Parts: sequence; C-alpha cells; structure tokens
Amino acid sequence: MNTFFDFIRKYNYFFVFLLLEAVSFTLLFNFNSYQGSVWFTAANSAVAEVNGVYESGVSFVRLREVNKDLVHRNVLLQQQNDRLRKALQEAGHHPSETEVLLREQLGTLSLISATVVSNSSERANNYLVIDKGTAEGVTPEMGVVGGGGVVGIVYLTGPHHSLVIPITNRKSSLSCRVRGQSYFGSLQWEGKDLRLAHLDDIPRYAKVNKGEIVETSGYSAVFPPGLFVGRVVGVGNSSDGQSYKLNVRLGTDFATIRDVEVIATPYKVEIDSLKAKAAERDAAAAASGNLPQ
Repeated sequence: MNTFFDFIRKYNYFFVFLLLEAVSFTLLFNFNSYQGSVWFTAANSAVAEVNGVYESGVSFVRLREVNKDLVHRNVLLQQQNDRLRKALQEAGHHPSETEVLLREQLGTLSLISATVVSNSSERANNYLVIDKGTAEGVTPEMGVVGGGGVVGIVYLTGPHHSLVIPITNRKSSLSCRVRGQSYFGSLQWEGKDLRLAHLDDIPRYAKVNKGEIVETSGYSAVFPPGLFVGRVVGVGNSSDGQSYKLNVRLGTDFATIRDVEVIATPYKVEIDSLKAKAAERDAAAAASGNLPQ
C-alpha cells in the first residue's frame, strides 16, 4: 500500500497533467461543434473497427459449427426435393396396359414392395440388389416383377437386402410361352442388348408372329402363369434346326429399373415339400431295388 502512495506522490504532477488534459478536451469537444463532430466521428469509426475485428474473430471460431449446420440443411433440402420429385412423377404417371394387367394378375398374391439400390447391368452375369430381406419376409427363389413385367428371381437374402438374379443374366432360364398358345420354351439372355432375349424350343408347327406377347408359363413355383415378359420381334431357327428360336424384346428396362415387387408365392412351400417327398421316396425305392413303375 505504501508503495502505491509513494508512486502517486512521485508522479502526481503527471497525473494532474493528464486530468487537466482530459478536462480541456472535454470542454473543447462539448462547447465547440466542429471539434465535437470530428471527435465523435473518429470515436465511432474506431469503435466500429474494433467491433468488426471482434465479430470477425467470433465468426471464424464458429465457422465449423456454421458449416455443419449448412451441410445438415443441404441434406434436408435434397431429401425434400427428392420426395417432391417422386410425388410429381407419381402424380403425372399413367399406368400402362401392361402395368394394369400385372396388378390384376398379382392381386390375389402377397407382394413385398422394394427398391433397387444396386444395379449391375454391364456384365454377362448381371445382378440387382433390393432393399428388402428376411426381416421383411423375402426368401430365396421368390419371383420379382416390375412395371414392365418379369424382372428375375431372388438368389441370396440378408436381414434387410437381397440379391436378385435378373433375366438379363446368362445363368437365368425362365419357362415362358406365347400368349394364347400351349407351347412353351426357355427364355435366355445372350449377353448383349439388355432389352433382347431369346425363347428356344418352340415347335416348328407353332404359328408365331411378330408382336405376339411372351408370358410366364406357370411351370414353376416362382411365377404364376400369364405374367408379361416381352414381345416377339423376330422368328428364327434354333441351332439344331428342329425348333424355332424367338427373339423377344423384354418389357423391363434394366438400365433404369428402380421400383419392384417381390412375389411371396403362397403355394411355393407346398410344391417344394411335395418335390422333396417325391425325391425321398425315389431314393428309398432305389436303395431297396423297388423302383416305381
């Protein structure tokens, strides 16, 4: 404390000088309009500069938080935009005759709506991945259809995703027939154009013309009969010359496919059970030497 008072006593003339200077400036600026205006202008400018530096510093410190908020808002806007675009597409979409017919044919079956989340369409053995799995009731060997007709068959399943083998896979073989006729054959993809496949083993005495509809035959537990597959665009001979080979333009556009339906076939389990029992009986009869006549 004594040191403080000693410092005041030692420099008291300096402090008196500062006090008189302050009083002089106060009187000068308060009672002289020009000097007062200059002072206040300079003071406001200085305060504004200090405030600007402070706000810049605060903004820089909060930049990361602001950036996160902007990213979050951008994602929300993108999601809203996607929902609005889908709503507009659905509002302006008029179902084709094929879509209407498919809905009528599948009306008695249990369907699981799904979306294609991965699409391999540039290989010989293409595949699709959909966003539904065992948790939603999807199991292997279920049929998959879309707005353009048959898509493929479920091959592998996970809890929430499934791998689908489309008819544009070289390993795919689908039993089909020409609508209105009892002749059926095997539909296969040749590995070139995603919209073209061929139907083999159609008898040469069958009358088939361009433009006729190719549909599922129903000779499997996967697809019910009568589902649209495509249209005949050409009639040729098979490699052995004993039957016709029909060129078929597929109804499904695999380059743009997105929304599909998985067919929960109600009688598939029963058919598989009957086949398994028949195989067991044949095996037992073969082991005992009593083959069925």
